[in-house]
Amino acid sequence: MRTFAAVDLGASSGRVMAGRVAPGALDLTAVQRFPNEPVRAGGTLHWDILALYRGVLEGLRAAGPVDGIGIDSWAVDYGLLDASGALLGNPVHYRDARTERIAAEVAAVVPEPDLYARTGLQKLPFNTIYQLVAAAGTPQLDAARQLLMIPDLIAYWLTGEVGAELTNASTTQLLDVRSGTWATGLMETLGIRPELFPQLRRPGEVIGPVLPDTGIGPADVIAVGSHDTASAVVGVPAEGEHFAYVSCGTWSLVGVELDAPVLTEESRLANFTNEGGVDGTVRYLRNVMGLWPLQECLREWGRPALPELLRAAEGVPAFAAVVDLDDPVFLPPGDMAGRISRRAGRALDRPETVRCILDSLALAHRRAVFQAQRLSGRHVDAVHIVGGGARNELLCRLTADACGLPVLAGPVEATALGNVLVQARAAGVIGGDLSALRALLRQTQQIVRYEPRGDEAAWRAVEREVGV
Repeated sequence: MRTFAAVDLGASSGRVMAGRVAPGALDLTAVQRFPNEPVRAGGTLHWDILALYRGVLEGLRAAGPVDGIGIDSWAVDYGLLDASGALLGNPVHYRDARTERIAAEVAAVVPEPDLYARTGLQKLPFNTIYQLVAAAGTPQLDAARQLLMIPDLIAYWLTGEVGAELTNASTTQLLDVRSGTWATGLMETLGIRPELFPQLRRPGEVIGPVLPDTGIGPADVIAVGSHDTASAVVGVPAEGEHFAYVSCGTWSLVGVELDAPVLTEESRLANFTNEGGVDGTVRYLRNVMGLWPLQECLREWGRPALPELLRAAEGVPAFAAVVDLDDPVFLPPGDMAGRISRRAGRALDRPETVRCILDSLALAHRRAVFQAQRLSGRHVDAVHIVGGGARNELLCRLTADACGLPVLAGPVEATALGNVLVQARAAGVIGGDLSALRALLRQTQQIVRYEPRGDEAAWRAVEREVGV
């Protein structure tokens, strides 16, 4: 057995996991978890990147000797380095309001169909392209000499090596989806300096050894699918290619795995994205609001016990209240329960609010799974739910009912497992393609199957009623 550390940074927490791997064996242990709490200063919402880095260092030290380290995180956000390599301020949070109305400014220069044909990315108001246009002319951006996505920034501090891992670079809307290279012409058109962007690297490449002053024992940092969804899709224990995945946490990333992007106008209008995956695959997916509204409600309510709320929500009649979770009104933090009640048209108590969120999320999963099949031409026989949402039995059952397909839930730590598997393969501990890695997951990880209960017609009816 050899041990690999997976640094997995999510939008609400970070963790360091230790994966022990050998041919036919895979075991994962949580070493350390730490909060990821944004900070508002001077009217801007920031990530507390130094607190996150401290958590990473403490976790890696606690993990003891390891054979490799891989880093993944959320997408689109970045740090800026000056000419000396020093960080120019805390990275701005993608939920900050600075990108409001920026998409319209970009579209006036580069029409949305042209942008989609070049990058294949869905329109999200916080994509890196919009963040950089919003930051144009600021002293910080003017002083910057290097832009690093969050996992690349952590890797830089650990190794001193600069680069841009491809799967996370693909979320910037500044990467050419066909060539897999930086879209420098697009950058120049929008006044973004191409020289900010470092050389691309692919999952499985060794970034470099850990610097001695980190206090971590000798180990190589290895590039993995550094966008957490890319690692999570590696961690989907699917058999064959006819599956949909839902990587469910703060966001639900719902889609299929393809060999080539889908760049049709219908795909663009449906707001589907073509993001880079491990081994040259395409993650053809749609961002759905995910469990963010539930997380915000729990925070507002003083973090009551979720299992009790879920039991109470199960007793609420189905479709008593349903909302469109993709409505931008649910994107910012604060007063989430109140916004849900207002969109539902009546005051909801806590169990009703939870049931509304889960019914609405299952409905959003249904829409994305059906659209992914139709737009890609890829038939789906089952839906895999991985990530934190795999723990939510009610959500898994509702998603099976909504899609009229079996749901296979688990593993919860798919992102860390995918991270570890790519490292282990790069180190020669295991071999094979993605199907071989997934076969190892099926042999070693717990998966729960939920069969649809035959009320798919009711979901069609509520879909028409909500108008999504």
